[in-house]
Amino acid sequence: MRDLRTLRVGVYHPDDADGRQLTQQLQRIGCQTQAFWPPPPTLPDGLDVVFIAVRPDVIDLAYEWARGEIVPTVIAVVTYENPTIVEAVLRLGAKAVLASPVRSFGLLSALVLARQIDDSFKVGERKLRKLEAKLLGARHVAEAKDILMRSRGIGESAAYDLIREQAMSKRTTTEDIAAAIVNANEILSLGTK
Repeated sequence: MRDLRTLRVGVYHPDDADGRQLTQQLQRIGCQTQAFWPPPPTLPDGLDVVFIAVRPDVIDLAYEWARGEIVPTVIAVVTYENPTIVEAVLRLGAKAVLASPVRSFGLLSALVLARQIDDSFKVGERKLRKLEAKLLGARHVAEAKDILMRSRGIGESAAYDLIREQAMSKRTTTEDIAAAIVNANEILSLGTK
């Protein structure tokens, strides 16, 4: 709620009564608002939120920006519901839907909830990527220990100690050393399989 006045909002809506009502209400809230129509293929830099009219005449646009790494919070503005419109809303990754005709009531709630949902979603994605990297690292360590145990005839504990010592001497992680061992083993065993 505190950062509403610092939000940079893009309104991708025709310049009609709904578009003007949406833009004016966002400005009353204190958002820095820019209106665009038709939707440009790329987003202007620095947008935090995009309100976008999901209409039959624009649902086939690619909206490549919606699939990027850094995507603003998307709120769809819909005139009516049907499976095609709902599918387009999902494809955009919208975190909220605002019904048309646009009214001032509900806009603030949709904006705040969409931002909260988007923030939670992004935190979850970061945690997931971190856990996937940790799991891959653990897999590499287990595989590297197995390689060292077979190639050097040592036990599991000694294999891990060897990986750890190399990591400390190279000032890197055990996961990085393990990945290097696994990669080297794959390269060296190319002709033997």
